[in-house]
Amino acid sequence: MSQTARSAKVVRETKETQIEVEVTLDGSGQSKIETGIGFFDHMLESFTKHSAMDFTIKTVGDLHVDMHHTVEDTGIVMGQAVAKALGDFKGISRFGHSYVPMDETLSRAAIDLCNRPYLIWKVDFSRDKIGDMDTELFKEWFQAFAMNSGGCIHVENIYGENCHHIIESCYKALARSLRLAVAPDPVFAGQALSTKGSL
Repeated sequence: MSQTARSAKVVRETKETQIEVEVTLDGSGQSKIETGIGFFDHMLESFTKHSAMDFTIKTVGDLHVDMHHTVEDTGIVMGQAVAKALGDFKGISRFGHSYVPMDETLSRAAIDLCNRPYLIWKVDFSRDKIGDMDTELFKEWFQAFAMNSGGCIHVENIYGENCHHIIESCYKALARSLRLAVAPDPVFAGQALSTKGSL
């Protein structure tokens, strides 16, 4: 792993996946993403754009087995990269939340970048797949990202019918929430936003 100001690079290699992620928190939503899963790439590109961060993601996974390791491990490394870029988490706004509508669908996400990871996931799908991707894998990505970014993340689809809209609105809602949470806090610059003195 290497780090410069508000940016980081993480490389992770196992027998199942080889992943390299670079992130710049203070970016402009630029992405270069290759995971071998078309719909997953689409979600991560949308996540990048709406977070206003820059992500370069290269994942080579054992897709001949299935997509599980590729999706989960990409979430792990993305979370690690965000946490590394945040450093000691001092001086950030810490909290963020967002509602995102997409046609008939409305989803919301809230995050506390507190170094106490947790995921609440209230999202259901009426189909087993979107494109070639199993819908059960989306929770795996959000769980992996939460556990490795240090974020307490709550995601809920309030209503919706189209499964594409449901999951895309969830990714966008988390991205917008994360964008707010990592933003520098002008009042608590250089300080941890906690009565404990650290996060």
